[in-house]
Amino acid sequence: MPQDAIKGLAAVQLQIEELDKLAGQTMKDLNTVAGTERVEKWKVDTVAILAQAVGPQEAHRFSGVRPGPCFTNDLIEEFNDLIDCYRTSLVALAKLLSRATP
Repeated sequence: MPQDAIKGLAAVQLQIEELDKLAGQTMKDLNTVAGTERVEKWKVDTVAILAQAVGPQEAHRFSGVRPGPCFTNDLIEEFNDLIDCYRTSLVALAKLLSRATP
């Protein structure tokens, strides 16, 4: 695996871990409003990290990721959908980077 792919993969995995920590803290606090605000700040940071570690195209693609509509009126479910949306995108990118060959 090329060195750039290894660095990119490490950065993506770190962002997945941070997202999981934010989700865990939000579920512990049961404050989805504050959790959503933290996730939005995390996303801005993640876009910048992806631009440096993986490239501007992947950063732009990730910046456009948005959760679909949710009509449950359940704030916890809506928050979990938000987390899943971003997590799924990053996991797919990590798989792509892990398959990169020299």
